[in-house]
Amino acid sequence: MKKRTHFCGELRLQHEGQEVVLKGWVRSVRNFGGCIFIDLRDREGIVQVVFRPDVVNLETMEKASSLKPESVVEICGKVISRGENANPKMKTGQIEVLAQLVEVLSTSLTPPFPIEDEINALETTRLTYRYLDLRRPSLQKNFLLRSRAMKIVYDYFYERGFVQVETPFLTRSTPEGARDFLVPSRMEPGSFYALPQSPQLFKQLLMIAGYDRYFQIVRCFRDEDLRADRQPEFTQIDIEMSFIEPEDIMELINGLLVKLVQEITGKEMKIPEVITYDEAIKRFGVDNPDTRFGMELVDLSEVIKNSGMEMIDRCLAEGGRVVGIKVEKMAFSRKEIDEFGEFVKYYGAKGLLWLKRGEGSEWSGNAKKLSPLTLTEIERVAEISGGDAIFFVADKPAVARTAMGRLRTEIANRTGLIKEGTFKGVWVKDFPLFEWNEQEKRWTSMHHPFTSPREEDIEKLENNPEVCRARSYDIVLNGQEVGGGSIRIHRQDLQEKIFSVLGISQEEAKEKFGFLLQALSYGAPPHGGIALGFDRLVAILVGAKSLRDVIAFPKTTSASCLMTGSPAPVSKMQLEELGLELLKRSKN
Repeated sequence: MKKRTHFCGELRLQHEGQEVVLKGWVRSVRNFGGCIFIDLRDREGIVQVVFRPDVVNLETMEKASSLKPESVVEICGKVISRGENANPKMKTGQIEVLAQLVEVLSTSLTPPFPIEDEINALETTRLTYRYLDLRRPSLQKNFLLRSRAMKIVYDYFYERGFVQVETPFLTRSTPEGARDFLVPSRMEPGSFYALPQSPQLFKQLLMIAGYDRYFQIVRCFRDEDLRADRQPEFTQIDIEMSFIEPEDIMELINGLLVKLVQEITGKEMKIPEVITYDEAIKRFGVDNPDTRFGMELVDLSEVIKNSGMEMIDRCLAEGGRVVGIKVEKMAFSRKEIDEFGEFVKYYGAKGLLWLKRGEGSEWSGNAKKLSPLTLTEIERVAEISGGDAIFFVADKPAVARTAMGRLRTEIANRTGLIKEGTFKGVWVKDFPLFEWNEQEKRWTSMHHPFTSPREEDIEKLENNPEVCRARSYDIVLNGQEVGGGSIRIHRQDLQEKIFSVLGISQEEAKEKFGFLLQALSYGAPPHGGIALGFDRLVAILVGAKSLRDVIAFPKTTSASCLMTGSPAPVSKMQLEELGLELLKRSKN
């Protein structure tokens, strides 16, 4: 076997006349009379190889004609120009390799699906044969860019004086929002490790230890229900800094995002604007707004009150709001409008109302139920012109805003308001510190229990926890939350007060977080940080529709791996070593 000289996809006209040794997979074989052409593929791309009877012997020609797709071969030959036969659709289209020798290194069965980008194979089939799926050029491109993005991240933080420190995978189970994956201990039967949902406590301990600037690209684990943008194991960029304010984190991450977008996509990205949580909810209805387009929410509550519509009047009397979005030059069919009505019901809304103003003074939709004066006021507040429409929901404030915020994005996607290949971010800060858990009848942390409240809200913790704001911040890119963080609590007394509001007793706090509380009593610096979802960030950068397209060996929505067959039963001996016995689950 000879030493490879080039990747297939890197050959260009500048290599003309060079003797090359290529190794890769046979994509296709074409026999055109006296000549045989094969497309040879590796991770860098495809090159055409030609076998000519005036160059190689009959045995080599027969070997070339019998090659099977996806077999692995070694080819020795010379790079020649294709001249007038150049293929402009291929990066290597100006040249081809005139073969002199071919060696079959490995033969392949017929794959269960073509190794091409445009395929109709079921996702279950693709995941079962993931090693074949990963050969497809579009996925290989994703993972090459992911690798490049990871290097950019490492270089960025090393250049700014950050220290990389690895944190444990086997740790203690602590309440952090999702279920832990538990690992039984053989050395201490009946006790369990937990796989970390994040390195949160460890990175705070590193600040107490004096490392000042920490980062890590780390694997995290959460046992939660999955969807396209969730996986049970995922990768995040974890960052913590001492002696900082939120603005320091924002400036740091802004620089990273601008650099990643420019170097991975070649596009320019502006520095994200900063808005408060309350402003995000008021303008966009959600705390992860897509700011690549306008169509912000319009509150119609004041102009539509006493409208005579019983449903709206009752809603407003009960403290609800009427929230709408204007659609310029609306051209949706009645069927599509009905679909929007079903769409908002998914988010808890009772139904969708709509009005459309004609090019004259006429109105359609639900206009008959409203007075001319009310219609005029709606037209003024929403800045409606001829041909425009407004969709609106009357419901509880949170329901109305969420439903219209999600409908806003749905309409933008349908009407092409979002320009593909653009990147726009926004920081959302000053989240509520707590949220009420109706099921457990207690306050829970909106971020996590180590988030610092704003200084002016500390005195309100005991009597008015609902108005307390957190020193927290999320970074949203193209409508997706790609990171979240906060300034942490560095005083033991304040941390204990937060635990008290959350209903965590001193005994429970000591049992679950005793090591952190003790560490806080030994001189903890003010500190804060952020975690960025690396998988999600890469998916946005490469334009992937699912995280599975940027995770090499992903799980299904049932958290199983179809390729390896995991999770799987283990032997009785393994269970006995761990002191475990399986219980039979009821089929009900």
